[in-house]
Amino acid sequence: MYGTMEEGEYKFQQVDLPDDDCFCSQVEFNGKTDTLFFNDGVRRIDFILVYEDEDKKEFEKRHTFARQKRRREYFEASLMKMGLELEATRSVIDENLMFVKVHMPWDVLCTYAEVLHIKLPIQPNDLSSRPSLWRYVSCVTKPFYPDEKLIHKETDYFTAPFEKDRLEYFCIKDRDIFFTPAMRSRMAFYILSRAPYEIRGSIKKFGITKLLDSGVYKGAYPLHDCRFNVESIESDCPNERYLLFQEWAHPKSFYKMQPLDLIRKYYGEKIGIYFAWLGFYTLMLAVAAVVGLGCFIYGYKTQETSTWSKEVCDPEIGGKIVMCPQCDKDCKFWRLNSTCEASKKLCIFDNFGTLVFAVFMSIWVTVFLELWKRYQAELEYEWDTVEFLEQEEPPRPEYEAKCIYEKKNPITGVKETVPYSTCGKCFRLFFPASFHIFQIMLILASVVAITIYRLAAFFAFSTKLRTEDLKELEPLKEYVTPQMATAVTASLISVVVIMILNMLYERVAIWITDFELPRTRTEYENSLTLKMFLFQFVNYYSSCFYIAFAKGKAVGFPGQPVYLLGKYRNEECDPGGCLIELTTQLSIIMGGKAIWNNIQEVLFPWLKNLYARHCSGQSVASDKGCPRWEQDYRLQSISKLGLFYEYLEMVIQFGFVTLFVASFPLAPVLALVNNLFEIRVDAWKITTQFRRMVPEKASTIGAWQPILQGIAILAVATNTMIIAFTSDMIPRLVYYWAFSVYPYTENYSNTMTGYINSTLSIFNISDFSEESRPLSPARNITTCRYRDFRYPPGHPREYDHTVYYWHVIAAKMAFIIVVEHIVYLTKFILAYIIPDVPYAVKEQIKREKYLTQVILHETNLKLVTKRIKSPEDELQEGTIHKLSFGPKQKNVTV
Repeated sequence: MYGTMEEGEYKFQQVDLPDDDCFCSQVEFNGKTDTLFFNDGVRRIDFILVYEDEDKKEFEKRHTFARQKRRREYFEASLMKMGLELEATRSVIDENLMFVKVHMPWDVLCTYAEVLHIKLPIQPNDLSSRPSLWRYVSCVTKPFYPDEKLIHKETDYFTAPFEKDRLEYFCIKDRDIFFTPAMRSRMAFYILSRAPYEIRGSIKKFGITKLLDSGVYKGAYPLHDCRFNVESIESDCPNERYLLFQEWAHPKSFYKMQPLDLIRKYYGEKIGIYFAWLGFYTLMLAVAAVVGLGCFIYGYKTQETSTWSKEVCDPEIGGKIVMCPQCDKDCKFWRLNSTCEASKKLCIFDNFGTLVFAVFMSIWVTVFLELWKRYQAELEYEWDTVEFLEQEEPPRPEYEAKCIYEKKNPITGVKETVPYSTCGKCFRLFFPASFHIFQIMLILASVVAITIYRLAAFFAFSTKLRTEDLKELEPLKEYVTPQMATAVTASLISVVVIMILNMLYERVAIWITDFELPRTRTEYENSLTLKMFLFQFVNYYSSCFYIAFAKGKAVGFPGQPVYLLGKYRNEECDPGGCLIELTTQLSIIMGGKAIWNNIQEVLFPWLKNLYARHCSGQSVASDKGCPRWEQDYRLQSISKLGLFYEYLEMVIQFGFVTLFVASFPLAPVLALVNNLFEIRVDAWKITTQFRRMVPEKASTIGAWQPILQGIAILAVATNTMIIAFTSDMIPRLVYYWAFSVYPYTENYSNTMTGYINSTLSIFNISDFSEESRPLSPARNITTCRYRDFRYPPGHPREYDHTVYYWHVIAAKMAFIIVVEHIVYLTKFILAYIIPDVPYAVKEQIKREKYLTQVILHETNLKLVTKRIKSPEDELQEGTIHKLSFGPKQKNVTV
């Protein structure tokens, strides 16, 4: 018995334990480095706890660890009270470290399997899940799948929620392997998260998480079954980690499909569903990448044949057109053909193929999401998570620990404890909301700062890159224009600012979510997901939205420019538009983000493990003499948020691929290449550099699904508006058909000849205001040109917008309305005709429910019915018989 201990204000309640089991037994390491069992070789290790032995500390430091020792001893006593078996062993490398091995006996496993509603096999699946045609297809695709000789296909079973009182109905061939290691670890962690370690007054403290945070334990993790690159010599070791490395995480397997069933079996459903989604997304990206690459090749081949690009580069046309200065005083006049190379690059992305590709991507994203729902439904059935969301999820230990207020449950009518009052709940919700507003304002302030930088940088580059002589008004370098130099430098600064703000807000978002105190793990993750995504959305996409929909839209004209904050003159676009700047911004942010993420995911964990080995004086070769639990301890511990950052990274990438694809058809190609590396990098990381994760149940990708759907809807609007307002496609179409619609125009032959001249208005340089007049005098120039549709000087309505301008605006609005409605209608029809759950899966679910009812309910009903007496005897005795129907009792009066 672990008796009462008192010291100061701390009191520990008595915990009844069997005799001679006050604390876990301490044994010496038996020398088997790959063993997964206690020293007796019978009891399997389900979890490992690591702590520093306080008795080995220096005398003057021992009192500091006395409180931690009491908490640890009380916690371990509570674990044994709850039925777990513990065994401690000292480290073979560091004598200060103690490893506590945790084992769950059969009765405890059965109890908590029922508590957690774990579904287990009852009968082999007698329905075929693959059509006969699949056999012929598999012959062709076999080289792209993991080696079946190494990773065997497991028997498919119908399953049912486990019930301890009906063991005979489950397929139990061997009790030692009936519950998989992932199931055992999940149940062990459930107990560890709810075992108390201290009672202070009326407050009960419990959970391994807080003990880890306070330093009582240095680590808590399930064991890997072997080394990742060497097979275990133990005969009963499945070597699943080794198989995953060879057939999944190794670079040589980059072309193979993922062994999702083995991933799910080893790491749990939550890890499995992430890699299933990532693999499916990458596979669908291959289709979009092929079409996007074709669109890019089409633009590249036709850039030399573009009429308006030829006019810009022609010395007799673009070389004779003098453009007005794009900033005040210090900027100089420049010739149009100085943007020759930029106009050619613009033709690669701003063409009719881009319009087709944007519509294709709007359809693609709908098909992707609908097909993913079908694939997800198949995985839900195969991985026994169909009814997971319908079961009540247990509260988080952090929530339970703060439940001090009583509240009546509106459903059951029973009083229960909650962690906050009604006013406290409102405060916990409204206080974070105000902080979110502050964070978003901070991001917008950074966007304004970068915009001001763009204005100042453009002014500097315009001054340096243009000479004073009109004969030398080209840039000093062929491919560098003031607009391009400004766009590149501003994009690089944006990437740095984005990374800094991400690291800042990440910590703030976690703190706010902890303060809100969500009840369940799912609610916690959904709340954090929404906060982080909204922040990342503004942080990553704000600069792109600025270039696409704000830059160059309100600049006035040379005689009356528009100023930002009354001081900075607004930016103007190139004569060909701002599309090429948006393309540059996207490519730099996507590339910089991918490089930084790979550094974080690969280099940092590897360096941390290398540094830890160096500090401990150990090498990789020394692993051969260390037990399995000690090898795993030297690996990196997984983040509390687990896969959150992986999902966030991919969803942000999904936004770049869909929201702005009209300006950058190569975005799917870059995303595809990144994801091919991402899958193997993530696999390598969790298989070789991290401790084994605690398996978690999950049936879907959670809150990310509606976020993806929201992005898909927004993508239609953004791409349509990019084509209408950012590119020059609509003005070119209006000009091309101008003669049949507008007889007063000069385009009599329905060609693009003269288009550039029609988009440039005339300005009399004598009309410059004193604030914007160039300091360097113009030689033999009376007028200059600028990008707009305005009446020339001398006209009764000089410098006002022409009728042609309003016709172009009307055409843009009509284009947006028509294309959006057509695409949205198509998306709706596709979503309607593609069922979320395949017919075969529905049939299998019905079959499984039927078998569960027959085997687990009707069989019991027949046994009880035989014991019922005759109706006459029942009427005489007035007996009430209770028939058992699963977890509920029904009273029947006969």
